[in-house]
Amino acid sequence: MDVRRAVILNLLATVCCTTIRVKQGLLRGEVLEAVTGNCRYHSFKGIPYAIPPVGVLRFKAPEPATPWTGTRDATKHGSVCTQYNFLAIETEGRHIGTEDCLFLNVYSPNMNPKEPLPGVIFIHGGGFSCGSGNIDNYGPDFLVCEQIVLVTINYRVGLLGFLSLDTEDVPGNAGMKDQVEAFKWVQENIGYFGGDPNKVTIMGQSAGGASVGLHLMSPMSRGLYQRAIVMSGVPMCDFGAPYQPRRRAFKLAKKLGFVTTDPRELLSFLQSVPPEQFIDTYAPVIHIEELWKKDIYKVHVSTPVLENVGNNSFLRSTKDLNTYIKAIDTGLVNDADIFIGHTDQESIFLLNEDYLKLYHDNPELFVLKKLFVASKPDTVLDLIEIIQRQYFNGRPINMDVIKEFAAYSSEANFISDIRRFVDKLQNPHNRRRYFYTFSCVSDRNYYTKGVAKYGLHGASHLEDLLYIFDAKKLNMTIDNKSREYELIKKTTNIFGNFIKYGNPTPSPISGLNWPEYNNKDKMYVDINDELKLRQDPGGKGARFWREIYDSVLHI
Repeated sequence: MDVRRAVILNLLATVCCTTIRVKQGLLRGEVLEAVTGNCRYHSFKGIPYAIPPVGVLRFKAPEPATPWTGTRDATKHGSVCTQYNFLAIETEGRHIGTEDCLFLNVYSPNMNPKEPLPGVIFIHGGGFSCGSGNIDNYGPDFLVCEQIVLVTINYRVGLLGFLSLDTEDVPGNAGMKDQVEAFKWVQENIGYFGGDPNKVTIMGQSAGGASVGLHLMSPMSRGLYQRAIVMSGVPMCDFGAPYQPRRRAFKLAKKLGFVTTDPRELLSFLQSVPPEQFIDTYAPVIHIEELWKKDIYKVHVSTPVLENVGNNSFLRSTKDLNTYIKAIDTGLVNDADIFIGHTDQESIFLLNEDYLKLYHDNPELFVLKKLFVASKPDTVLDLIEIIQRQYFNGRPINMDVIKEFAAYSSEANFISDIRRFVDKLQNPHNRRRYFYTFSCVSDRNYYTKGVAKYGLHGASHLEDLLYIFDAKKLNMTIDNKSREYELIKKTTNIFGNFIKYGNPTPSPISGLNWPEYNNKDKMYVDINDELKLRQDPGGKGARFWREIYDSVLHI
């Protein structure tokens, strides 16, 4: 009996385990069955792509991973990065992570295909403040069955990822440079997983979408990908707007009990502080930030920046390049096919009576951060009146106008900036552009389960991800005969087509051939049970905000 049991266990190990050699050493992963039952895939988790950014490497650009000896266990995720996870559900902790967190995960449907497979690198969201590439939110089961090699990554977030001293040592953007280092690792190693380094798509949602937008402009990222998917976030979105990062670093030290005017002393002190002290530590530069702290869209202060110093900048500021819009206007856009869009009701998952009361009591919140800091007090007051008149026509801010508030919040915080970004991407260096909206509503829409009682209907921020990834933490069942499964197949097929072919419908789906987006016709497709061709994404809301930006920011 013992011999037979040993033979059976050995056979199971042969089936369930998989070993591969990458440039840094041997990895032992596992072979898993997709939850849909449609395919099996090779899973390798917790692979280091850079050395731990600790000690004197804190806040600095990453250094490539070094080789290891023996066989590394790749059946478990590495640590997530130090963070306050404001998106945690009840069963998760909020204060989590360590500094030794620069890991990625690779999932492949076929390690030895006849032809190398296209790959996609997914960049998680979280307001540049939290998140990871782990299967809690980004299970590979749907995408990998499209015969795609999927890579998900961790990168430094919050102060540890985006603190800037505006010095050559710490210019900022450590988290963005982590992403670039991960891209380089993929270029070196994706072939070992059956992938093609010449067919790599970078894809991100929310802050991850904004990250992809930044990589489209960064010389550091050039040549490391061929296609880009930008979901529900672009660099100009308010959650990614930088403000006085150098002053903020000194304020942070003062809050932690250290006062200096010397950036070298400041760096030495901040590198000595336990990483836990950076979690959920808020160091406002101006008083209005105490109010912004109460609003999820305005609380984020550790963000990417335009770098003013150093020779190896992620995105360098110059006299003629001091905003992301000007970066596009000056032609600083990498060559890539682009698939970009958003959900139809981005902000509804946040809405409740308390949130509307916050705006009722503090109307300054209606003015986006980037507009507030660029305006005189009288202009701020005028903008409040203009915005409230546009959306509420003088009505008080309460639950009676929740639908109007949903339109305001979605258009102001996401849709108008996404539309402005794609409209700017019309230069000779750019290839095809496709635009989508996502409006699927089913039992799979987890984040908006509580808003139907308010009469709100639609797909909010985060909901589209649940039709592309199997979020393991939500324990959602898959019925292959259900409408939800049909929506998963359709959505994954659309995104998979773009990853493979640079076109969401190389062959028409439901009789529809997806048109390229151009600034004259502005045609796009809404993803739902049926694909519907539409025109002018964002409509009058996007045009209203464009007029605001033109008058206040002059861009």
